[in-house]
Amino acid sequence: MKAVCVYCASGPVDEEYLVLAARTGEAIAKAGFTLVSGGGNVSMMGSVARAAREAGGRTIGIIPEHLMAREVADLDSDELIVTDTMRERKRLMDEMSDAFITLPGGIGTFEEFFETWTGGFLGEHDKPVVLLNHEGFYDPLLTWLDDLRARGFVAQRSLDKLKVCETLGDSIVYLTNR
Repeated sequence: MKAVCVYCASGPVDEEYLVLAARTGEAIAKAGFTLVSGGGNVSMMGSVARAAREAGGRTIGIIPEHLMAREVADLDSDELIVTDTMRERKRLMDEMSDAFITLPGGIGTFEEFFETWTGGFLGEHDKPVVLLNHEGFYDPLLTWLDDLRARGFVAQRSLDKLKVCETLGDSIVYLTNR
């Protein structure tokens, strides 16, 4: 494994989540992985990238042109790729990554997570997809998914494609051993 993509918030969040993002970037770098991110330098997205670089890691940011000013592009990335569209951004993030970790986030994070997880289930890739359930952040989602499984809307084999980790350490150990 060489590159880990992190999905996370790019908007205002509490300090706790900025710290989690920084710890994630540092852990990715210390594990010897390259960080792939959405290319912004604000909020959790910025924290994860800065911390990865500060820990000696390589960062690749991928950002669509129309978000350059809005997300304030991470011009310090080792490699900053500017795309024409969000779809192209996500395609490149998928292609350039060997694994994915989803941290707490909002609808953009959810959209990226679900698309990547679904792609694995449909056989488009066989890359690890990790959901970091920091402090129970994703408990409501996991309860809902379990209910959908019980109702027949989500197959158990789909759930088996998702690795839920309660701690950052568990996430990094899981990816290191893949």
